[in-house]
Amino acid sequence: MRVNNEDVAKQATAHDDRIYPAGRWFRKLSIDEFPQFINVLTGDMSVVGPRPHLPEHDEQFARLTDNFYVRKFVKPGITGLAQVNGFRGETRDNGALQHRIEYDIEYLENWSLGADLAIIAQTAVQVVRPPRTAY
Repeated sequence: MRVNNEDVAKQATAHDDRIYPAGRWFRKLSIDEFPQFINVLTGDMSVVGPRPHLPEHDEQFARLTDNFYVRKFVKPGITGLAQVNGFRGETRDNGALQHRIEYDIEYLENWSLGADLAIIAQTAVQVVRPPRTAY
């Protein structure tokens, strides 16, 4: 992405002019997520878990919902239950944010190895056939 010095916390949007043409393709196919596997190998992230946000977004989102910081009880993940259920990328409204948090909490409350494997499989399908929310 091109640097945007006006607002460092601005989320990427569907027709964001900061995204280079090749970057648009990388983002749609989630290729830009592969470097995060280094964070998994170093123990800073998990493959599956709540997606991390910028600290500026954490503060903003925490003001909108009481249980936002419950997500911090586990390591952030490259993919998660919210992402495979269509809540990936830009958070356009409070309803979408609430759904994302609900899926994160559901993941935390019902964690299992089988659930992680199912989320990984669903993520693999979305890499091959990206959803409309991928940009």
